[in-house]
Amino acid sequence: MELHVAQALMWIERTNEKIQENKEYLSALDQAIGDGDHGINMARGFQAVIEKTSSSEYETVSDVLKDVAMTLMAKVGGASGPLYGTAFLKMSMSTKGKESVSQEDLAEAVRQALEGMKQRGKATEGEKTLIDVWTPVQELLEQSEDLQPEEIKKTAKDAMEATKNIMATKGRAAYLKERSIGHLDAGSVSSYYLFESLANVLEEGN
Repeated sequence: MELHVAQALMWIERTNEKIQENKEYLSALDQAIGDGDHGINMARGFQAVIEKTSSSEYETVSDVLKDVAMTLMAKVGGASGPLYGTAFLKMSMSTKGKESVSQEDLAEAVRQALEGMKQRGKATEGEKTLIDVWTPVQELLEQSEDLQPEEIKKTAKDAMEATKNIMATKGRAAYLKERSIGHLDAGSVSSYYLFESLANVLEEGN
């Protein structure tokens, strides 16, 4: 498994497509237990990311990820912008200087992204946040040998669906306590789209 510049750009394009297609669904999920603006915010941010990356030239995956980070931090409001921005910035720093990104490199990049988001959001697993999707994906990347892209997709999807049964103890959803159970976490769903897009690009091997 190798990730090159062209694949990194395709990863971001695919993620943007998923976010744009599902922005109303993401906002509806967020309206049930949160601020209700996750879809709109993420759609605006990723549209700005595509405008930036499609008009730029890149020599490394790290530079792609850095532009994604900076644009999301500037354009996405609420908690999502700083969290996703931190994730991409950490992945950029972790992959700096590498011509291509191997599974081992990606596992380390996602580990650092996860740690960055935990610190930024003062969050941990089991609180019904996007951390609940990033954690099992990071563990999969780190522990699996000869990882198949389909496994990334399945792990992220299962983790996303599992947030439905968690009682929120973080963010606005935490005010609902038991009533937050039965709802998917919107950030977990957008994280699933991110890893599903990555898996699809790796599967195609472009």
